[in-house]
Amino acid sequence: MKYKRILLKLSGESLMGEKKYGIDPAILQQYAEEIKKVKDMGVEIAIVIGGGNIFRGVQAEKSGIDRVQGDYMGMLATLINAMALQSALEQIGLYTRLMSGIKIESVCEPFIRRRAIRHLEKGRIVIFGAGIGNPYFTTDSTAALRAIEIESDVVLKGTRVDGVYTADPEKDATATKYQNITFTEVYEKNLNVMDMTAFTLCQENNLPIIVFDMNKSENLAKLAKGEQIGTLITV
Repeated sequence: MKYKRILLKLSGESLMGEKKYGIDPAILQQYAEEIKKVKDMGVEIAIVIGGGNIFRGVQAEKSGIDRVQGDYMGMLATLINAMALQSALEQIGLYTRLMSGIKIESVCEPFIRRRAIRHLEKGRIVIFGAGIGNPYFTTDSTAALRAIEIESDVVLKGTRVDGVYTADPEKDATATKYQNITFTEVYEKNLNVMDMTAFTLCQENNLPIIVFDMNKSENLAKLAKGEQIGTLITV
């Protein structure tokens, strides 16, 4: 395998499938099966999942909810998704641990770096929920920070599109895809990959990012083997 340890970043919106909100059981099952293929190859897997299918902190302000309160509500939404994914993974025979940036001992462990690494070394899939436990930080930032903390080889960002494009391919038919691009080029071209905090963390720690289409079967497994899938972002 090209990678010994990976951090997979999934968006909450991806769990909706064709729904307007919530979780599509078929998508959840599909993701669990794709993750199992990689786990069966011997790769250590950590996962961060967003909560946008349930609640977004930044949208709370429009409803008159304080931004900090809204962000904490968003963190709880990520835990709901994390618990759903944990259940789907365990139903197909995988061992998991859910670790949270907020203490909720009844359903998950608090995040402790050494414990997270030990879980990975024992072959458990570790899911990080509730962000980093502080408002004003996105799940992209959580993914970057946790990947650095657990010494992941790469951040795999699963999206609805198959890489980074010159423009939004869903809106611009002339958009072209990058196979490889540097962090500096992403800055200069003002491409939307991750929020700047997450992106800078990856750049400063020489942590590569691969943006790929998670909904296409076998893509995750192909990436684990080192095949050219999506867009690779490096220093």
